[in-house]
Amino acid sequence: MTGVRYLLGQVIILRSFTTAVCFAGFCWTKSVGLRHASCDSNSSNLKDTAIKKMAALPRIVAFDLDATLWEPEMYELWGGGAPFTKNPDGTLSDRRGTRCRLMGNTAAVLHELKTDPKWKDTQVAYVSCTDEPTWAAECMRLFEAAPGLTLDKAVDHKEIYKANKSTHFRRLAERTGVDPRDMLFFDNEQHNCRNVAPLGVTCIYVPRGMTEAEWQRGLREFAANRAKD
Repeated sequence: MTGVRYLLGQVIILRSFTTAVCFAGFCWTKSVGLRHASCDSNSSNLKDTAIKKMAALPRIVAFDLDATLWEPEMYELWGGGAPFTKNPDGTLSDRRGTRCRLMGNTAAVLHELKTDPKWKDTQVAYVSCTDEPTWAAECMRLFEAAPGLTLDKAVDHKEIYKANKSTHFRRLAERTGVDPRDMLFFDNEQHNCRNVAPLGVTCIYVPRGMTEAEWQRGLREFAANRAKD
């Protein structure tokens, strides 16, 4: 069956009505009827944008230290503390012999962030109010996420001092130029998450420290939040 289209006084014979007919920005098909030609491209663009947002990765992944990446907390080592000794199993011992260890999936997460090509545009930050920053600094130099990759080598930015953690993130944003909405933060204290979240940072409360489940939850929540923007 053939169809007829009139265009600027000319008659063009179409082989089938199933072929779309377009003129002046509008298209007609037998199954859909008249619609604007831009609809399909707009729909495709919106879909592509949504997919990209759902696959979005944070530009900064930030971690608290005490009881998030390692345990015990530094204040719990009072009476001992530095200097620390590295043990064959990767744990540390303070001068009183108290063992310190990385929590959950900390090593694997930091190793992934520094070695997987998909994270090449992402920076790592430590954001902490630890009571003993010099002890924490020594622990970062000794703990390894993988052979040769210490926690100190795995980080790009450190914001370690006593303050409301919203201050830490404001300074981090100023120093890096990264929008807080492009940051993902893990902390074992809920009040820190409440203080930071209003800035637009995706905050993940991890009462048992970094685990694979919490890591994956953080990535999902970050992507979902960015998809809303």
